[in-house]
Order: sequence, then C-alpha cells, then structure tokens
Amino acid sequence: MVIGIQTLPKEVVNLIAAGEVIDSLAAVVRELVENALDAGATRIAVSVWSDQWRVRVADNGSGMDLRNLQQAATAHSTSKIRTCDDLWKITSLGFRGEALHSLAALANLEILSRLTPNVEGWRVTYNSQGEPRQEEAVAIAPGTVVIVSNIFGNWPVRRKGLPSIPQQLRAVQTTIQQIALCHPRITWQVQQNDRPWFSISAGTTAQQILPQILRQVRQTDLQQLTLEVPTPTDNGELGQEVQGSEITSLGASSRYAITEASVSNSPSLLSSQPKIQNPKSQIQNSLIQLVLGLPDRCHRRRPDWVRVATNGRLVRSPELEQTILAATARTCPRERYPICFVHLQIGPSLIDWNRHPAKAEIYLHSLSYWQEQISRAIEQALRISPTNLPEATQLQRVTTLLKVSEEKAGYNVSRSVQPTPEDEEKTNKSREIGIIELRAVAQVHKMYILAEHPTGMWLVEQHIAHERVLYEQLCDRWQIVPLEPPVILNHLTPAQVEQLQRLGLDVEPFGEQLWAVRNAPALLTKREDCAAALLELSLGGDLQTAQVATACRSAIRNGTQLSLDEMQTLLDQWTRTRNPRTCPHGRPIYLSLEESSLARFFRRHWVIGKSHGI
Repeated sequence: MVIGIQTLPKEVVNLIAAGEVIDSLAAVVRELVENALDAGATRIAVSVWSDQWRVRVADNGSGMDLRNLQQAATAHSTSKIRTCDDLWKITSLGFRGEALHSLAALANLEILSRLTPNVEGWRVTYNSQGEPRQEEAVAIAPGTVVIVSNIFGNWPVRRKGLPSIPQQLRAVQTTIQQIALCHPRITWQVQQNDRPWFSISAGTTAQQILPQILRQVRQTDLQQLTLEVPTPTDNGELGQEVQGSEITSLGASSRYAITEASVSNSPSLLSSQPKIQNPKSQIQNSLIQLVLGLPDRCHRRRPDWVRVATNGRLVRSPELEQTILAATARTCPRERYPICFVHLQIGPSLIDWNRHPAKAEIYLHSLSYWQEQISRAIEQALRISPTNLPEATQLQRVTTLLKVSEEKAGYNVSRSVQPTPEDEEKTNKSREIGIIELRAVAQVHKMYILAEHPTGMWLVEQHIAHERVLYEQLCDRWQIVPLEPPVILNHLTPAQVEQLQRLGLDVEPFGEQLWAVRNAPALLTKREDCAAALLELSLGGDLQTAQVATACRSAIRNGTQLSLDEMQTLLDQWTRTRNPRTCPHGRPIYLSLEESSLARFFRRHWVIGKSHGI
C-alpha cells in the first residue's frame, strides 16, 4: 500500500525543524538520491551541469501519482512519518519534508513521475512556495525524474560564497560514493555536462563497492564480515543472551532505518520543544557489517578511509573511528593507516538524534558496548581462519565434487595418500575454533618456515612471526621483575632517566654519570644484551613502543636453526595471535603460494564435467 504525502502536524514540525537543508550542489544530489532510495529504487542516474547550476536525478522507484506530486514540494510534507511517535521508528533516509520545498525556493523545480501500477505519468513544475504551477500528462517509465535548474539563481551572493566548481564536483562524487557504500545493491550512472563521469555497479556487500571507489584496492585485499550481536536495551543490558555469530549474507529486501534527525540552531526553539519520552527499545539483534583492508596488502597515508555508517547513512563518529584505529594499531607500517568501513544496523531508539542539525553526526546510546563489539569484529576479521581464506572453501568444494562424481560414475581414483581419521579430527577441531591448521615442513636459509596448509604453501618469516607472538603476550602481561644484580647504565640524559621511570622501571644514581636499573621487563632479564635493550627503551616512546621494542629484541633472530618441533610450536602460537598478518612494525609475516596459483604456473588444469560423471 502506497502512503500518500501529507503535511506534518505543527507539534511534529517543531521537533524536527532543521537548519539549512540545501547549501551546495552536493546537498541537492544527496537529498534527491535519498528520496530515490526511500522509493525503493535499484537504479539511479545522476546528471550534473555545473556551469548551468542544474541537477537531474532519475530512478526506477515506486513513483508518485498526481495527488502526491501536487503535495510533494509544500513545506514539511512527507509520506514517511505522521506523529511524534514515528520519530522513534523511522525506516527511511528522509523524513523532514523540507528538501523539495527548499529546492523550490532556491531553484526551478520540476518533477516527472509515474506510479508503478499506473499507465500514465505526470509532469509538475512548482513556484517558489512549492505550489504546483503547471501540470501535464507525460509518457514516462515507472519511477521519478527530478530536475533542479538555476540553483541559487535568485541568490547571487550565495553562489559567490560557495566553494569552486571543481571542489563542488568532488563533493558530489564523494557523496554518491558514500551512499553507494551504504547501499551496495544500487546501480549508479553519473554524468557531467552530458558526458559519462563515473559508474558504480551493484553488488551484495560493500566489499564489492569499495574497489570501484579506490582503484588501487582489489577485492581480494579486503576482508568482509557480518556479525549478529545482541542489542542493548535502554538500561544498557543485552536484549538477548546470545553470542555474536557470523552471517554469510543479508536479504535483498532489508530496509535501513534513519539514525538522526535535525534540530534548529536556535536556542529558543530548543527550549520550547516538548520533551519526547523514548519508548522501550524492542529486543532484537543488531548487525555489524565490516569491510577491512588486510594490513599486509593495502593501507593509506592518511586515516581518510576509516568510515562508519549507521542504518544506511555514513556518519561522523570520532569515538568509533578511534576504536577502529586502536583495534588495528601495530598492524600497518609506520605512518600508514587502515582501510575500514563499519556499518551498524541497530534500532533507531538506541541513537540520540536530537543533538545537531547535520544529518552526518549522531550520538549512540551504550557507546562503550558498540566500541567493544567493533573491536571484536576487527579482531575476528584479522584472524587467519578457513572462513577468511576463500581459497580453502573453493578447494574443499572441488574435492567434494570430485568425490561425488566418482561415486556416480562407478569408478574410484587410486590415491597414494589418504587422510586418517586423526587428521580429519584435528582439522575439524581447528575449524571449530576458527584457526587454520598449518604444518611445518622445513626451514629455508634459517630464516623462513615452509608451512603446508589446506590452500597451498606459505613461507613464514620466523623472526617477525615470533615478534608478533611476543608483542601480544607483552600487551596482555606486561611484567616488571627485579634485576639481580642491577644493570648499570652510563651517560643517560635526564630525559632518558624520566622515560625509563615512566615505563615503571626503578632507576637510581649509582655514581658520577652512572645509573642503576633495578628492574626490567621479564623478557629482557634473561638476555645477555639486557643493558643495550634498556638503553633502547630509554630513547623515547610510550608503553606500546616499549613493548614493540622489547618484542623485537626478544624474538629469535634470522639465522637461528630451528627443529621441526620448534617450527611447529611457533606456527601454532603465531596463528592464534589477534593480528597474525603483520608484525608490530606493519611488515607482512607470510608469503602465500596458493594451490590455484601453483596449478596455473605448472599448467595443471582440469574441468569438472562429463569426464567426472557430472
């Protein structure tokens, strides 16, 4: 059933009154595109004529009939909410009913639309008050086309105050890309001055959209994860006692809920608004969708691709962005930052929207809970597990198909090596706990461990793998133990002495230009180069830097001969770390030689088909 457009009651308007809705070309595009998404569009075409200050947005959504078109541009008219209670259960991107009315006041507005079941469409132009000025029947495909011309034409001073045209066009492109990330099932065609500008093909997750935006990033460089987590109620308790579980896909018809509305900048309006009581939150699970750039494959020079979205809209959330940076700390190289997109789909009542007129800013209830859940999701995505290695799934599927084909064809392939029940039991147990099983094969040049795994072979650099193990152990258990006898250091500056004391070490004068260090990190006390390590720690940095330096100093050196058991122990410890892909300095730990790559190199190809009984 199509809900008609109606003017909102005065008490609702007072609660959602906003500041300026249209302040640039990008704002025009954003408002029109959000209306198209609310109409259920799957294809959106955007055309921009910057020199003419003209924008056209066409979609294949549900469309509008003549009565709704007549009402569409009047002030505070919308089909998305009706009462004050609706503000707590909004399921659309737009709801204030101000965008089209503002466009009519600032530009020439024209809308062509055809309701899906109708056989005819209508074209309506509007005056500056948002009232219909001309109406006529037109032939048009189901959907809506909105044309906004001569934007700010009656406001020449406003045009002069806007950024340059190239800057505005970049803002338009950024706006569309951000919306595409939040709504990956939409196909986008964008033109500039009647020429193709860029396009974004539809996908199922943001993992397929991100490489279309960042051209240097490949889809295989990204790890996608969707988790279902309990939703906290208003009192901070969890709605359901269930564990976060991974979901492989989402339904195509899933709807997003708006997360924030706007309030006026006027203090008098804020003080005069009646207070809304937040109704009791419905107990249901929430979704965390994560797309993370693998730190050993891609990263950025700036933290400009740490993005957070809530219920279909990209938002600015400094707290959650800092959580992402903290969760990925010591995984990227020095002065490099991760690529990460987190999309929270939660109940609207868990968001305090009545704080700021900009839609891009929100305040979350139970913020610490969401920070913890995001950290856990990132930790799970960084693990080396069968679910995070698509090659393992593909190889398992091929093996299963071959076995089925053998049974149907009445023949069996003679294999010299068959897996034992013990091997299968170990593999199943490893997959249950989410850790991939590696088997040490040999040591290469006393530097690399050659490991066999279900998808091929890996070369693991032994020093930095051990460094990652020790670093996480130090983060979990930073122990300062006494030194007997104390270590004597000389020619320390006051800053070096202060640095050692800041790390919790007991440093005392021992003579002229001599200092006695009476305790040290546990890992360093057993090393012959303990004095050199303490001197290194005195050169600066925070506790985390000291832990990195301690781990690097304590890890086994390249050139050290390892037995097969020692290699296996190191592999087992390394695969169970939280961030096994890179060392604390951001260097990649392993080189992957996948079975598919080896097959291509040795020209070993096969086709599963009639020859296998399928």
